[in-house]
Amino acid sequence: MMSRVVVTGAAGFIGSHLVDELLGRGVRVVGLDRRRVGEHALADENLARAVVNPLFTPYCLDLAVDQLDDVVAGCDTVFHLAARPGVRPSWSREFLDYTQTNVLGTHRLLEACTRQGVRRLVVASSSSVYGPADRPSREDDPTCPVSPYGVSKLAAEQLCLAYARRADSPLSAVALRYFTVYGPRQRPDMAIGRVLFAAYTGFPLTLFGDGSQRREFTYVGDVVAATLAAARLEAQAAVVNVGGGASVSMLALINEAARVTGRQVPVKLVAAQPGDVPATAADPTRARRLLGYWPKVGLHEGLARQAAWLVNLSDDRLAAFTS
Repeated sequence: MMSRVVVTGAAGFIGSHLVDELLGRGVRVVGLDRRRVGEHALADENLARAVVNPLFTPYCLDLAVDQLDDVVAGCDTVFHLAARPGVRPSWSREFLDYTQTNVLGTHRLLEACTRQGVRRLVVASSSSVYGPADRPSREDDPTCPVSPYGVSKLAAEQLCLAYARRADSPLSAVALRYFTVYGPRQRPDMAIGRVLFAAYTGFPLTLFGDGSQRREFTYVGDVVAATLAAARLEAQAAVVNVGGGASVSMLALINEAARVTGRQVPVKLVAAQPGDVPATAADPTRARRLLGYWPKVGLHEGLARQAAWLVNLSDDRLAAFTS
């Protein structure tokens, strides 16, 4: 049983859903994020339920520079979801932030966890570590990331496993390779949010490539279920895929979004971008065996839930989709 846990990236898309689920189970949650509650609109919106719960304690901290020992001390489990996301910006000068946040921040968190005797770390990795694949990716497949973002996520994942494999380490680690997570609170730059926004506003969707590229979309509630299961897994160092159950083309996604919203999705085709792989798909065998994980929310239902959330956003938040 978990009594007190840390969630890094608590104000983010997946992190805030995880926080809500943990609090609903009566777990005391320490939430770490660079975005300060009360001063950042996204943090305020994503953590609106959490901040009124006496079991939740938020901290505004940067993993790469701030002192972490005090906040992880006495915690049984650390869920490490904080990261700089996004494939395309990682090619630019912004890569410095990817290295500081995804790599250095993870290293400093691991050092603090080791010093404070934390038992279990669950780290959010990514399907981006695989690179191009011509079949569903298995956890023991070679990793070949094709973007700086993917490289930074692989480095963070491997750091966690290295610390868990130390002979003198009190820490065990499970790295979860998430496959394209979507749902309410999703970042506006991600595919499903952009597709739905185009459907409701008539602003053309910028589609990179010809639409044949395939992605395995995974609903955020399923991701949270797998993440909680990973905290209970009897393993010292493990890697597990977390997928949505099916890989679909972008054109199929657009058609499904049209069915969900009852609106056409206008599209503007542009060239494929560096770092975009032709397809992602997860082999679910290990997740089923180790975590008892089966995705429960299909694409149609998940799209409907995200669409319902999107149409109720404030004007300020909707502006993020056009920026």
